[in-house]
Amino acid sequence: MSLSRARRGGVRLGFVVLLLLVVGTAFAPAISPYDPTVQNLSASLAAPSGEHPLGCDKLGRDQLSRVLVGARVSLSVGLLTVALSVCIGVGIGALAGYAGGLVDFWLMRIVDMLLAFPGILLAIALAAVLGPGIANVIVTLSIIGWTGYARLVRAEVRALRAREHVHAAIALGASPRRVLVRHVLPLVAAPLTVQATFGVAGAIVGEASLSFLGLGVRPPTPSWGAMINDGRSFLLVAPHLTIYPGLAIFITVLALQSVGDSIRDRLSARAS
Repeated sequence: MSLSRARRGGVRLGFVVLLLLVVGTAFAPAISPYDPTVQNLSASLAAPSGEHPLGCDKLGRDQLSRVLVGARVSLSVGLLTVALSVCIGVGIGALAGYAGGLVDFWLMRIVDMLLAFPGILLAIALAAVLGPGIANVIVTLSIIGWTGYARLVRAEVRALRAREHVHAAIALGASPRRVLVRHVLPLVAAPLTVQATFGVAGAIVGEASLSFLGLGVRPPTPSWGAMINDGRSFLLVAPHLTIYPGLAIFITVLALQSVGDSIRDRLSARAS
């Protein structure tokens, strides 16, 4: 009983954190105490204080303002990456699962080839070719992210294709497109939502990793990964430069994972 209560408490906390993150992202420029790009060299590496609650970086920029604006970058990249990945993955997975035969075989071989590469190494290679920038980060993460959605949708479509209501729709003369859109894909929405929730967390970590390596968001736009990289050289004298953006990534990903687990548990209970 106590475990169940703790789990429910964790889920509620996850939803609260996500709500605060969304609100903070939407109003980041308004609630930021300082301009996150304005330099003040006299406050370089300043420790947390009443004037600067999270301290300042090596250029004297307010860390709290940069963390808040960095949340907008991370959440935007996460949501847009998942949206693009889902669109590509659903289209290819639905086509492979419904058509079967050689179409299914060759499409899945493309998926297998992409999955054969380590994801982060492929992302680094693509980002190096495309160059830094938010749009290129989204494209890069989508190219390596759509495969999971394609495999999920393909498996679900193959299972649903044998359902009686699908056979009835085909017997009544429904076109393959209508069968997929009206009778198959709506039933795939639930597991797809669960995977998309985890996908947002993965995309946030991916963006932070690329920005840490200098292949993500262009400076001076704040990014949690780039902030951690900037603070590496000052770990001993100013550890707050890496602690706070690292905590922001940790808390955000943990909240998304908690919400994803909750959605999955609810769907599993409803299915049983």
